[in-house]
Amino acid sequence: MSVDRAFRNMIRYEVETQLRPLHRAMSELGVLRVLAERLSPITGFFAGESKHPSPGRRSAGRPPSSGRKAKGRGRPAGVARACAVIGCGRPSRTKGYCAAHYQKLRMLIRTKRRPAAWSDFAGPNTVKDLVLPRGRAAVKALRASRKARK
Repeated sequence: MSVDRAFRNMIRYEVETQLRPLHRAMSELGVLRVLAERLSPITGFFAGESKHPSPGRRSAGRPPSSGRKAKGRGRPAGVARACAVIGCGRPSRTKGYCAAHYQKLRMLIRTKRRPAAWSDFAGPNTVKDLVLPRGRAAVKALRASRKARK
């Protein structure tokens, strides 16, 4: 037997010895997967049928509501109120505004340019939308509003 062959046999033995626990774990996982597949119909019976078919996956958006009333509001929880901005067809999320217009409201408050009509919890379709300047015009408008405040 050559030294080369003896050396290869020694390395093969060491690698097999080191990988043996990994092979055992992999075979146990295979057994557990088969067992889980066999028991899946029974788990639905005992735990109540899940609305989500695959575990760990959710559908997009909020979960469907029951017919209960929303907290402190007179409408059912599933009925969304329209955004306060006229012409916006999206449902309101916060303070009577949809997500996009609420971010605009936050920016108007932060820059101290909030019009009186943009009040919290305004009624649906009661607030006129603002077209804000962008780019250089926006910088000039902010400077002018700061000078006017001083």
